[in-house]
Amino acid sequence: MDLSTTIAGVHFSTCLMNASGARCVTQEDLEQLGESHAGAIVTKSMTPLARSGNPEPRYVSFDGGSINSMGLPNLGYPAYATLIPGLRRFKKPIVASIAGLKPADFLEAVSAINDAKPDLMEVNLSCPNIPGKPQIGYDFQASEELLLRVRDLAAVPFGVKLPPYFDPVHHEAMAEVLSRVGVSFLTVINSVGNGLVLDPESETVVIKPKGGFGGIGGRMIKPVALANVRAFWKLLGDTVQIIGTGGVETGQDVFEHILCGASAVQIGTVLVDEHVQVFERLERELAEWLKKKGYDSVNACRGKLKEL
Repeated sequence: MDLSTTIAGVHFSTCLMNASGARCVTQEDLEQLGESHAGAIVTKSMTPLARSGNPEPRYVSFDGGSINSMGLPNLGYPAYATLIPGLRRFKKPIVASIAGLKPADFLEAVSAINDAKPDLMEVNLSCPNIPGKPQIGYDFQASEELLLRVRDLAAVPFGVKLPPYFDPVHHEAMAEVLSRVGVSFLTVINSVGNGLVLDPESETVVIKPKGGFGGIGGRMIKPVALANVRAFWKLLGDTVQIIGTGGVETGQDVFEHILCGASAVQIGTVLVDEHVQVFERLERELAEWLKKKGYDSVNACRGKLKEL
């Protein structure tokens, strides 16, 4: 069974990879991804300076999903620029995820990471967990201005990681932006921002930052993730590859993302819960689904979702 895919001309031996943010902060994390069945190594979204992130507890799994307010803990882009060349020994694509607290941060990171020569750059416009900082991805004009500047600097193909959109008008507006700024792929979706999970026994919220508000991930956000994958697939077709993210726990979930139009799938909550061994399980389950449905490859069923 052929589980490989191609994104922006880069070959991935399997369509499964980690979502930026899930077990990808430290050198040890990244090397474990390299040694695993993951089809790529995606770095933590990096900022100019190292960040310890928000106070703990800041991540909690619950039945049906997870809530987090991590606050972008990362080593800083100078550290990742040093680490990336050494990760090439794993012979799989490296995706450098770029973030920032202001536009200049993104541009500094792109310039610094160019020299490390990752295969792709993912520009994260959708971190919902920095107190006082809005998600750029909900400001279409600001997104376009930033991505045009990134386009002028990036030495490798770049894409964007987007927040969830809930209105077709917003899908259309962002698709128009993406068609003008030269992105090669998009990752949808980041966590659903500003959810609230509480413990009724103790009558408290379960995470400390932001009064308990945080990004929701895991099984419960799969319908939102699939809707965003499908909406952008219908708007952009094959002009931009889509990496589906959100709600993936099983091979069936991966299959559904691909049916909606995803070329690859990232995993977050289940990777945190099961560690890197999860990739081997998901590969096996996806292959079983493809065989069951009569497909011999990931590409054969991509975007084949039928409408009534």
